[in-house]
Amino acid sequence: MQYVKPLHLFQNLVKSNASQGGRLLGLDVGDKYVGLAVSDLDNKIASPLSVLVRKKTNIDLVAHDFQSLISELSLVGFVVGYPFDRQRLAPDATQVKLFIDDLSETGKLDGLKFTFWDERFTSKNVELLIKPLSLHPVLAKTVVDKFAAVQIL
Repeated sequence: MQYVKPLHLFQNLVKSNASQGGRLLGLDVGDKYVGLAVSDLDNKIASPLSVLVRKKTNIDLVAHDFQSLISELSLVGFVVGYPFDRQRLAPDATQVKLFIDDLSETGKLDGLKFTFWDERFTSKNVELLIKPLSLHPVLAKTVVDKFAAVQIL
């Protein structure tokens, strides 16, 4: 996996869309789950996709799932939610970096480009929106993770 600045990822996407097309996958990386959202073919609309269970022991399985999504959805890059905090290094930021490093070390996603995008308050915004729905806590967590990924994307 190769890090690129957000503008460069977008510029590469515009160039590739003219010739072959491609989508982006948004990732909301948490302690236990990774929320996923995918863009449409024009990369103008993001839709919730799914939630993956995140453990240190299943990183190969997660990388394999991403390989499948890359081929099924014609993905060309990832937009990874990152809690930017200029005052201090947030523990959440460290876990996101470790997750990306672990994915890169599998070697299964070589050549894929990714960028970081500020994800502060994405989960909190979704929680506030769905609170009136009184969803079961497990369902609510899944919805929050997926729609936080939509906001990131």
